[in-house]
Amino acid sequence: MRLVEFWLSHRNELLTLIGQHILLVGTATLVAVAIGVPLGVFAARRPRMSAPLVGFANMVQTVPSLAMFGFLLPVPLLGGIGPRTAVVVLILYGLLPIVRTTIAGLNGIPAPVREAGVAMGMTPRQLLQQVELPLALPSIVAGVRVAAVVGVGSATIAAAIGAGGLGEYIYRGLSMVDTTVILAGAIPAAVLALVVDGGLLWVERRLGSRRSHRRLGLTAGAASCIAVLLWGGALLAGRGSETIVVGSKNFTEGVILGEIVAQTIERETGLAVQRRFNLGGTLICERALLNGDIDVYVEYTGTALTAIFRQPLGQDPAAVLTTVRESYARSGRAVLDPLGFDNTFAILVRGRDARALALRTIDDAARHTSGWRAGFGYEFLERPDGYQGLASTYGLRFLEPPRVMDLTLTYRALASGQVDLIAGDATAGLISALDLVPLEDNRQYFPPYDAVPVGRSDMLLRYPQVRAALETLAGRISADRMREMNHAADAGREDPSAIARRFLSELR
Repeated sequence: MRLVEFWLSHRNELLTLIGQHILLVGTATLVAVAIGVPLGVFAARRPRMSAPLVGFANMVQTVPSLAMFGFLLPVPLLGGIGPRTAVVVLILYGLLPIVRTTIAGLNGIPAPVREAGVAMGMTPRQLLQQVELPLALPSIVAGVRVAAVVGVGSATIAAAIGAGGLGEYIYRGLSMVDTTVILAGAIPAAVLALVVDGGLLWVERRLGSRRSHRRLGLTAGAASCIAVLLWGGALLAGRGSETIVVGSKNFTEGVILGEIVAQTIERETGLAVQRRFNLGGTLICERALLNGDIDVYVEYTGTALTAIFRQPLGQDPAAVLTTVRESYARSGRAVLDPLGFDNTFAILVRGRDARALALRTIDDAARHTSGWRAGFGYEFLERPDGYQGLASTYGLRFLEPPRVMDLTLTYRALASGQVDLIAGDATAGLISALDLVPLEDNRQYFPPYDAVPVGRSDMLLRYPQVRAALETLAGRISADRMREMNHAADAGREDPSAIARRFLSELR
């Protein structure tokens, strides 16, 4: 079975990702308990505060996970890419069930029980510790169960900001349209959720004994100490002093180029390299580089010109490169020499449609789009060099508003007839594999998109050997060679690291 073979061949990586996933969820859940239980006690004793606290927690729950990660990226101390932001988001999502069940458990204690404690001379603190919390504990643990299981699922999305965990396989599989790789992450995550739920259910039932109640204080104290330690570790998690962090975007070519850059640095300099691949997209990579969460990644000049720096479209590759270099330099980043290929947007149609309708240019297709459906990636709809400008330049009108989906999925959607026109990458390996035809941009709407490594200037000055290593790649990757590597990953299901290794060995 291919899935089992994948797990066996990637067992060390799989164990690492499972460990990262457990650490993220465990840290966040313990900190949520340390915060949520006291908040629940406070709200139960002050009913007027209960509604605002629960309302805030409810509001947090309504924000989609990926949006929450995006909101926190620019926030000092708590934001940035990596496990720190992921832990903060998971804590916020874990608070609602814990606060709610704490309030419900305390409010469900019969009044005569409290009165009996007061009659025995207990102080409010003693009453809470020896009577109320032990009786409310099963309800509290039920809330912890919900928080932990939600955390296991939400942690998979954290891979989009470089936090690691099993979501890395899911995003990698999506970028390669590889069901095996998706399942390699999704199945362990599901099993982990079931184990967590079953384990906490067992704990909840064990809490019915008086012996367990007497240990409440010790257990809570130990959990709080562990939470603080893990939280501190998550906050401090990062690179070593001699580590270069390489990032990549969340599509096949970005990951392959990230591997080529990472392996080149490792082989030519001997420095340790940390990989943070499959980041959410252009602006997440840009933010990560600006904040120092990554040191280098591969960008495209036309993308930087329009999507990052909001400059007018340009057609001269040299002029665009100069403008992009100057723009990056003003914020402490440096653009190295182009890798050798231009990965422009390719407006694609099915091969059989192109042959039947004699479609060669985008203008040719524009005569038919009134009866067609289009599908585009998220970025393409919003970018200045994206859909709106293209539609205006060519007069494109579709049967219905374009469908929005992950960029890699658009190729399969086009081939299967779900849409009739997409905007893909000119070097995508699936173009030939799925018999898709790129149309000529006869009005020259798209700017040049030369692939260039972009690095932090302070890192390149500190490690001049990194610049020297990356300069060995300048002009060495042709469009055809990049297309072959993408095809090997997308159609051949080869691992991007193996593809990069083979390419670098051929350069020698």
